[in-house]
Amino acid sequence: MPKFLIEVPHKEEAVECAKVVKIFLSSGSHFLTNAEWGCFDGDHHCWMIVDVNDKQEAVGIVPPGLRAQARIVQLNRFTMEKIDAILQQHGG
Repeated sequence: MPKFLIEVPHKEEAVECAKVVKIFLSSGSHFLTNAEWGCFDGDHHCWMIVDVNDKQEAVGIVPPGLRAQARIVQLNRFTMEKIDAILQQHGG
C-alpha cells in the first residue's frame, strides 16, 4: 500500500496553534490524533505518515479548512538493485 507524508502548516500565534491542535485532537481520527507537531521547537507544522490507497485519500484525512495549505508527498524507498537499474538505464 502506498505511503504518504502529510504536512500541515498553521499560524505561529499561540491561540491559532492551539485551535488547530484542538481540531485534530477532537476529530476522533486515529491519523489526526497521532500527528506529530513541531510547535515547541518553533516549527508550526504537523506531520503524519499514513498508509492509504492514493493521494486523494491522504488529502481526505486533513480537516477541510486546512486542506488548501497541506502538502502531500508519496514516499518511497530505494534498494541498491533499483538504483543500479536506474543508473544503468540512464547511462550512469
